[in-house]
Amino acid sequence: MEKDRHGKSYIVSIDQSTQGTKALLFDETAALLDRMDMAHRQKISKEGYISHDPEEIWENTLSVLRELLKRNQVKEGELKGIGISNQRETTVAWDRRTGSPVCDAVVWQCARAEKICEEIDEEDKEYIRESTGIPLSPYFPAAKMAWILKNNIEAARLADRGDLCLGTVDSYLLYRLSEGKEFKTDYSNASRTQLLHLDTLMWDQRICEMFQIPVECLPKVCDSDSLFCMTDLGGLCENKVPVHAVLGDSHGALYGQGCHVGGQVKATYGTGSSLMMNTGEKRIQSGHGLVTSLAWGISGKICYVLEGNLNYTGAVITWLKDELQLIDSEKETEQLAREANPEDETYLLPAFSGLGAPYWNSEARAMLYGMRRGSGKKEIVKAALECIAYQITDVLRAMEQDSETAISKLCVDGGPTRNSYLMQFQSDMAQTVVAVAEAEEMSGLGAAYLAGITMGIFAKEKAFGRLGYKEYSSRMEKEKREKLYSGWKDALTRIL
Repeated sequence: MEKDRHGKSYIVSIDQSTQGTKALLFDETAALLDRMDMAHRQKISKEGYISHDPEEIWENTLSVLRELLKRNQVKEGELKGIGISNQRETTVAWDRRTGSPVCDAVVWQCARAEKICEEIDEEDKEYIRESTGIPLSPYFPAAKMAWILKNNIEAARLADRGDLCLGTVDSYLLYRLSEGKEFKTDYSNASRTQLLHLDTLMWDQRICEMFQIPVECLPKVCDSDSLFCMTDLGGLCENKVPVHAVLGDSHGALYGQGCHVGGQVKATYGTGSSLMMNTGEKRIQSGHGLVTSLAWGISGKICYVLEGNLNYTGAVITWLKDELQLIDSEKETEQLAREANPEDETYLLPAFSGLGAPYWNSEARAMLYGMRRGSGKKEIVKAALECIAYQITDVLRAMEQDSETAISKLCVDGGPTRNSYLMQFQSDMAQTVVAVAEAEEMSGLGAAYLAGITMGIFAKEKAFGRLGYKEYSSRMEKEKREKLYSGWKDALTRIL
């Protein structure tokens, strides 16, 4: 970047997601100016293990930053700060001395650590749930870290020497951005590891011992608006730039949606989906298949959420395209669903790697149920879209039960929310207003807003005042809605 003493002020966010890495550029008014994207490989083994190459993710991060700043002619000194949002639960192990990964990252969707979870006794399982807010599951990093230590000789050797780092993707990126000077995470990501005690806000020694994870291998936990590190972006900048916000992607979307007070709810439709209800300073222990996490820690104040996670939502559309080859583009699904027979009773149960909230059944398997001789391509596409809305409705119902609060509005974001058939069907099933954010990148936007507001670059009210929404209201007749939803519930019994 060229030097310029009288330049503008920019904030960049790095949004490192399951499918790829984005860099987003915001000006001093909090307007999103541009973005760069780069996909990384989805590595699936014959055993069904799902992995990412951390080195590829790191190189892609530098590439999208370089191209974004170059394309927008951002000069030296104009980039004021950086925020990071990241795919959660995906687990990385690397050498503390070199920053080099010792193995591929274990992706959040991967259930390879299921046997490790089965070996935990019932008393310890209950302690884990009560302490971390999360029922024991192979989808969370605790079991993934244990699997790496058990199955990777180099990781175990480094751990014995105190030279192993175990963390989520944010920790890995911070480590590389700081050239190994900082090994940190934030409260939102830490609360998803199944290792953080939600009351003490510290790594739980007893749980670490259950999984045989040395606490010394884990990062320092910080407020989400902390100064995490200073970085020259791999030599891209002469003067180092502060990383001043880190949020797990769903937490970034919650913040970006402006859901800052108790009772507000958002859903992010990504590869999977995360639904979050902000419960403020009140920690609610779920009795209906949800988890309790930390929304964030900002200015020394902790905020809690109720959350439900779904493994396959947007990924169902990818499956239609890549595996079934029924469509060439995700954009085709809306018209095909509208053209499908409205009386067709096909249900898709997308348990490709088990079911998440509120069922938490890792042994469930996917199924197309209820097809007739006339069921074809259009009906399968319709069933694929509708299964997204059914799953989200299941989680919303559980949230209402746990919080004893009726949900009148659902703020949504993510690629599938551009599908008006899906959004109307979602409103119909959930019987609530669905507010679709005009901004597509709410996770990255949330991280950028938090960084910019923390640094005084953005004015909070003006930044959130920029956001626009398209709203959908329920219009389906009660009898039809109840018939469709009861059909979904009946279909679920076939795989649970």
